[in-house]
Amino acid sequence: MISEPELEGGAPFETAEVLTEERAPRPPRGRTPWAWALGGALAASVLWGGGLYAYAGRQPEGVDLRGYASVEDLCARAELKSLEAVLGDRSGSGTGPYLDEPSLSESSCSVDFGKGERQQGVQITYTLHKQTDPGPEFAARAKQVDLTEPVGGVGEQAFFSGSEDGGTLRVLDGQAVLEFSLYRTYIEDENGEMVERGAPDLSGLDVPLTQDALALLAALRK
Repeated sequence: MISEPELEGGAPFETAEVLTEERAPRPPRGRTPWAWALGGALAASVLWGGGLYAYAGRQPEGVDLRGYASVEDLCARAELKSLEAVLGDRSGSGTGPYLDEPSLSESSCSVDFGKGERQQGVQITYTLHKQTDPGPEFAARAKQVDLTEPVGGVGEQAFFSGSEDGGTLRVLDGQAVLEFSLYRTYIEDENGEMVERGAPDLSGLDVPLTQDALALLAALRK
């Protein structure tokens, strides 16, 4: 009779564990680098395209200029009939530097009335704000330069400051801002001294300025 190994003093027989235990699952194979890169690029492209479309959808509409447009030759639009009736015949004019950018345009004009010692001039500036609204800060800007007297019946807002030596009128209408400025001027005599030109009393200047501002606003919308 053959004895069991342990009875003979031999080493006991060991059964391999791999035969009695479950084999651990193999880890999943990783994706190849080019697959990850391709997937990331496609996702980024979709997100960028979607973001661009959403941004374009949120773009504000263009500002309503209410018919106003950039004008290079402002003197050609400014007839100034009311000032001419007060100061004398129009005797000369000249345009200033012209600015025309996507955000705003600005032109200016200086006009002389009368001749010789009676000659006086008015300076006009026309600014068209094409992107931003000048309304919220218009009154503050006027106050900054001492234009504190409100004027009704011209544009949306208007302020004036004047005396017997002249005055300044600033008008806001939508995106357009007009400014008229006329003050008594002086000339140099033969002795090199500055003497006053013989202009009439300019204390009522706000009336002809307002009338000419209304006419010019209408001309600028043509």
